[in-house]
Amino acid sequence: MRRVGPLSLLAAGVLGLLSLTVAGSVLFVRHTAAGRIFPAATVPPAHAALVLGAQVYPDGTPSAFLAARLDLARQLHQAGKVKLIVVSGDSTAAEYDEPQAMRSYLIAAGIPESQVIIDSAGIDTYSSCVRAREVFGVSDLIVVTQSYHLPRAVATCLRVGVNAYGVGDDSVRHTRSWWSGAIRDQVACVKTVLDLVVDRRPRLD
Repeated sequence: MRRVGPLSLLAAGVLGLLSLTVAGSVLFVRHTAAGRIFPAATVPPAHAALVLGAQVYPDGTPSAFLAARLDLARQLHQAGKVKLIVVSGDSTAAEYDEPQAMRSYLIAAGIPESQVIIDSAGIDTYSSCVRAREVFGVSDLIVVTQSYHLPRAVATCLRVGVNAYGVGDDSVRHTRSWWSGAIRDQVACVKTVLDLVVDRRPRLD
């Protein structure tokens, strides 16, 4: 019988620990968000919708993923489920401004300018959730993103003191990007747990 070397045992142990860490983080996120995710038609009303940013093309056009989120938010607004829409994304890239593109898309779709609020420092899910409460004073909201991202987003909001529900998009589920994004999001649950444990403070200006 071939002997297993110490490096192989160490690698197996590290891999096992990483797997347990990811699995535990995913379970925590899903348990926290349980009972808080709804279809658009049945989600409880809230003061605002929080639309999390995604890719924007250099000409300012939202990607299919982002456009689907924005269309859902528009539906919620038109149905009277929310009064305001907070568009939260990264504005630091030289080639595009996520929240400005999101705002322009919604205004072009008929949402009044006064009811679309820009969060230009929503560089990640955790920052967007914390800033919704501490910068914009929104403590009751509906998170709008792709459905695989919803448990993490809703759980984050709840843990930072925001009463949140979630509505998810499945319209781009057929794409390869959906499945790669879904896999990355499971790993990102580890970062979410770490952010919550250390009470990371995002930019609050």
